[in-house]
Amino acid sequence: MDRRDRARGAVVGSAVGDALGAPFEFGPAGAFSARFPTSVAPSGEVQEMCGGGGWDPGEATDDTQMAVHIAHSLLDRGGLDLPDIFARFQRWAAADPKDIGLQTENVLTNGHPWDRAATEHARINPHAAGNGSLMRATPAAVYFAHQGRSATMTAARRISALTHGDPAAGEGTAIFHELIRVALQDSDPLDALADTLTAVDPIQRERYETVLAVDWHPADATEFNGAVWPCLGSAVWALRTTRGFADALRAAIDLGGDTDTVAAVTGGLAGVVYGFNAIPTRWTDRVHLPLPGDSNRTLRLIDLVDLTDRLTHSASTTQHPQRHKELD
Repeated sequence: MDRRDRARGAVVGSAVGDALGAPFEFGPAGAFSARFPTSVAPSGEVQEMCGGGGWDPGEATDDTQMAVHIAHSLLDRGGLDLPDIFARFQRWAAADPKDIGLQTENVLTNGHPWDRAATEHARINPHAAGNGSLMRATPAAVYFAHQGRSATMTAARRISALTHGDPAAGEGTAIFHELIRVALQDSDPLDALADTLTAVDPIQRERYETVLAVDWHPADATEFNGAVWPCLGSAVWALRTTRGFADALRAAIDLGGDTDTVAAVTGGLAGVVYGFNAIPTRWTDRVHLPLPGDSNRTLRLIDLVDLTDRLTHSASTTQHPQRHKELD
């Protein structure tokens, strides 16, 4: 499988997972399979892109909206420009998106500059390790993969820190970036977990060793999967315990809780492992993304594929790591 197919699988897979999981957010475990049993009736395909909870069928959420704004910044600015990403996030938040995380909204509207807003939030809020920076990480993971482990994990931490001041959020996002990089090289990201954990901040390492262990189950989580480490652990569990893209997404959504984000993270991982062609067309045909803060466009499959190809091409033609624009 070529790198482009894996990259498309990651970005589109994340958007598909987001849209599939959105109608089941904060619902009970098993709700997805209760509504859509594994077996498909002979009369035709089941269309699991059902919509609900304020979402149209196939509509992706804030998870993918923020991811796409990051992608556009990387392409437009030719690399990592943190103030530009933050400004795009602020325009998006001001454009009245259907959903926005409470922590993210506070950070983007608290009046502090880009390099202090998340830190100030974390200083007065003890629960600042949400999964809101992990959920949007797939395009950046694709973009920075060619620069190697250190560079991609560093980029993940810096982008995460724009809205999430707790270092745990940055470490979880960094692990995700590295797993995407490994898979893009045709290696098994599950086999790379132990080595990846050696690059994690020692203060955060134990909690990630716990949730990424082979014998860990999401039922063992001590926190809601809206926190970053059980969210990542749940996505890795779904990938590890299934044998295909659709089954991994089903397992993730059936966990209940923060289903859109757990499924978005799972979709990114399963997509890069199994490739774009493994994603059912009945899902990709319906996936779409309204984009507040960017001329209110609506992106569809063809746009997500084009965006991914541009990220991949831009990365492959970059000979040296991009300078960080905020240091210019």
